Amino acid sequence: MRPTRLVVVAGTGTEVGKTWVSVELLRALRARGVGVAARKPAQSFEPGDVTDADLLGAASGEDPTTVCPPARWYPVAMAPPIAAEELGTPAFTVAELADGIHWPSGPTTFGLVETAGGVRSPQASDGDVTDLVDRLAPDLVVLVADAGLGTINAVRSSIDALGGDVLVALNRYDGSEKVHRTNRDWLVDRDGFSVVVLPDQMDDLAMEVLGPEG
Repeated sequence: MRPTRLVVVAGTGTEVGKTWVSVELLRALRARGVGVAARKPAQSFEPGDVTDADLLGAASGEDPTTVCPPARWYPVAMAPPIAAEELGTPAFTVAELADGIHWPSGPTTFGLVETAGGVRSPQASDGDVTDLVDRLAPDLVVLVADAGLGTINAVRSSIDALGGDVLVALNRYDGSEKVHRTNRDWLVDRDGFSVVVLPDQMDDLAMEVLGPEG
């Protein structure tokens, strides 16, 4: 059963804060009484680390193995399909990833899917984030990006690849930093993108992802 509102959280690259944004968004929605569920189709990690599924599950109130199927946990810090190959486990396709996402049986208002790496990072043996987004057909993609140098190029390139309805979340935004302010203004005024700055506008992000009926 698909949630009423399905959102994919993607990133312009690694270490931009996708999981932090996802966790804080889930917490903000639960605080409003919204029923949420989180999914990580596949994850790779350093052995012994707290995983994205652990963090997402703590925020959504779900077991980590519900967030990410145990067969898709890869204890090698590489893109998931590369990690699977490194570990000698079976390859998997984008269709298999998407079909492996199971939502709660009861009504769920908000469903979040967090991808791995950047927009063109491999998610399966036959596709990247753009292919997974096409398969899932979410209501909205939240694109997480750093606020500093290189942001405009990274955001433009990622949106060109994604297409569709994309909301840019500039993470670690500091309004006292001129480069952060000018990047934000350029993306909004010159490119016409929808942009929120975090952490200051987490409440605005929560309202945006719920859509007009939220």
